[in-house]
Amino acid sequence: MRRTTAGLAALLILTASGLTGCSADPPEDTVSAFLDGWQKGNLDDVGFVTEDGSRIAAPEVLTGIRELYGDLTTQPLAVTVAGDTTTSGENASTPIDVKWTLPGGVEWAYKSTVRATKAGRDSWQVVWEPALLQPGLAPGDKLRLRRVASQRASIQDAGGKALIGPQKVVVVGVSPEKITDFKKLSTGLTTALRKISVDVDVKALQDRVGTSDPGAFIDVVTLRRPDYDKIRDAVRPLPGTVFREETRQLAPTRAFARALLGTVDPATKEDIDARPGIVAAGEQAGHGGLQEKYDDTLRGTAGLSVVIAREAADGDVEDTEVFQSQPVAGKPVKVTLDTPTQNAADRAVAAEKQPSSMVAIRVSDGAVLAVANGPDAGGVNTALTGQVPPGSTFKMISAYGLLARDVITADTVVDCPKTFSVDGREFKNSHDEALGKVPFHVDFAKSCNTAFASLAPKLTSAGLQEASTALGLGGTWDLGIDAYSGQVSDGGTATELAAAIFGQGSTVVSPLTMAAATAAVAKGQFQPPKLVLDPAPANAGTPGPQLDQDAVTALRSMMREVVTAGTATTLKSVPGKPVHGKTGTAEFQTGSEETHSWFIGYQDDVAFAVMVEKGGAGSEAAVPVAKRFLTELNK
Repeated sequence: MRRTTAGLAALLILTASGLTGCSADPPEDTVSAFLDGWQKGNLDDVGFVTEDGSRIAAPEVLTGIRELYGDLTTQPLAVTVAGDTTTSGENASTPIDVKWTLPGGVEWAYKSTVRATKAGRDSWQVVWEPALLQPGLAPGDKLRLRRVASQRASIQDAGGKALIGPQKVVVVGVSPEKITDFKKLSTGLTTALRKISVDVDVKALQDRVGTSDPGAFIDVVTLRRPDYDKIRDAVRPLPGTVFREETRQLAPTRAFARALLGTVDPATKEDIDARPGIVAAGEQAGHGGLQEKYDDTLRGTAGLSVVIAREAADGDVEDTEVFQSQPVAGKPVKVTLDTPTQNAADRAVAAEKQPSSMVAIRVSDGAVLAVANGPDAGGVNTALTGQVPPGSTFKMISAYGLLARDVITADTVVDCPKTFSVDGREFKNSHDEALGKVPFHVDFAKSCNTAFASLAPKLTSAGLQEASTALGLGGTWDLGIDAYSGQVSDGGTATELAAAIFGQGSTVVSPLTMAAATAAVAKGQFQPPKLVLDPAPANAGTPGPQLDQDAVTALRSMMREVVTAGTATTLKSVPGKPVHGKTGTAEFQTGSEETHSWFIGYQDDVAFAVMVEKGGAGSEAAVPVAKRFLTELNK
């Protein structure tokens, strides 16, 4: 027979009044008491029998239910009656709704059935069977949670082409139980890997071998398949080496904008601990650069699978899936990088022995085309975040200020003595050069410090700030990743102003800062640099006012003279359209002879800045980097 919903409600009221268990109680009351006790963790008011009719104690049933929970033990659970009870003689069955709230708020809902029986007894007893928890369960089973990895999206260029995609790699590792001679192993690995410019920390590897399980796989290095193939025959015979083939999300080359893009690698314990429920063991995570900053966007949302784990006769555990929430694929991050320009920049800095950085910007719209750091593809993004003195590249900015204030023209004669004193502080030129009384454009082309120091009072501290602001230094804009827009000296004293006018003193910039300023001169207006297009930064900045037309026209001519007759004449021969630029030699530590080498310039629609740490004069290190870049770009 079937009871109506109204009848069931009345019976539930009776149950709440403490009548559960009386011989006159209908099966609905017993089921309701069971569901209530199940959720509260106390089944003492309910009688139970097994499937064969034997009595079983309530605590034993509760233990059985909890053992079946498996990975769902701590997940919220709600069980309710889902319909009318059906009786047949001394047996009854009641449909129920079971609803779990899984990690991340995912709901898993399904129907089950609670059977009850009198079977010669005075009161209804619940038939204990694992299937009442989930229809597919059997004794000994457990519910297990499995994450269903989402599809990681790519970082794309402005046209939607992936800059990073799946590539075959080989993980070169060692297994302690296979090592017979560690010294021979480490020497062999070191020698082989050096052929592809990869170093091994032998001491760290030895420590890991000493503290790992004998059968552990200790990864040494992950190599792209072409790199691995170059040394395959040298590393495979080494006693102790083991190998694993995988597919990783990688850029076109190991060096390709590495510090900017970051890497995608197996999640570490730190990743998992910092983002529980989002990152799990065995998954991939972004490390450094855009991959780390936009990891949540790129990774998407993992799905969840609930399986019944059952031990087979041979001891293996078999999974039967009973629920899955579909993973949500990640969303691409779109950036302005241009692959040919980035490759040219990477190759240009890779050939320089000293740490070096380069940024290239499209003049017409401020798009960052390349961000390179070298010679090795490390994780420090000096190109965007460095804070170093600009040296004589800053003369581009102070020259603009002098020209825009109409206190000087390109043809005004300005003396360039070997030294020039301001309030007792002596300023001098590189190599003690003295040009004598020459036009200002010659002072600029030959990078005369003393001429600029003598012009500081004409520029004034206010003029210094105005010119710097006009060309974007210290501006507020967001690339979508950490970047430094520079800080300009206040020129508060005569000596500080004299130093600041040619890029010394307290002024500090990044290569990005100077590339953007150079692009402003080429365009005639400062354009905030842009890198991440989607998701677009909230504060991308706004373009500055139009620059003084006469001043920038004269300045461009002076920057061209730097290449044709000044400190960067080695760039005269590069292919393509005329190159304009300015060299710089930046002192960065009082009492030290070491200097950073700078070059800023533009050719056609590409402006760029190069900085070589401890590279000496601008013409010695930065200009050769620029030459390699432009030569490669114009092939």
